Amino acid sequence: MICKIQVVTIGEDGRKETREITSIQRTDVKPETLGLTLAEGKMILKDLQQVVVESQVSSLLLPKRTCPECGEPRCSKGNHTLSVRTVFGRLTVRSPRLYHCVCRPHDTKTFSPLAELLPNHTLPELLFLETKWASLMSYGMTSELLQDLLPIDEAVNTFTIRQHVADVAEQLEQEMGDEQFCFVEGCQRSWDELPVPDGPRDRRWLCPRAAQGRTVRGDCRQEHLGF
Repeated sequence: MICKIQVVTIGEDGRKETREITSIQRTDVKPETLGLTLAEGKMILKDLQQVVVESQVSSLLLPKRTCPECGEPRCSKGNHTLSVRTVFGRLTVRSPRLYHCVCRPHDTKTFSPLAELLPNHTLPELLFLETKWASLMSYGMTSELLQDLLPIDEAVNTFTIRQHVADVAEQLEQEMGDEQFCFVEGCQRSWDELPVPDGPRDRRWLCPRAAQGRTVRGDCRQEHLGF
């Protein structure tokens, strides 16, 4: 038995493109050969990711080759490769560099649309897994787990994981905004005017002890503690 896995891409113009990813061959049924193996699953996911990314990049770059102001085609300076790290492996895509149109001034002569879209070459989903697992175990074990479960060819450097965790923490810290001294609005005078619940008028009851205990010294003296 031979199973062929193909991907059919349908463009916005309705044109279809069929690409064969791989073929799985089985001659018998055993526990070791029943279904897909982990290695085969990794290979299929990585190849499928490559096809999907290439199709997305092609659809993105097609309108970028024309100036949106005057409609003239932009000249190409060349192509370079861009490496992108995803949960399904490291991918390499072609990233063209285009000249700006002369219909209006620009700060630079050329630009790379794909590089502007992907300033960080590690996708957020992989950053999430690295940060989540690194918070539960060591960086070395996180690297090994990523390589065991995901279609990653080479182990992720522990320094890279640590740097990514620090970057995510800094980003979350910036999203929280400036540190606040107090999260309750108002002043002490306004708080003193609030009605006191039924019970003792002494406001010290609002700060109950969280813990208390007793210690006995060697000379049988007892001391009471409260926090």
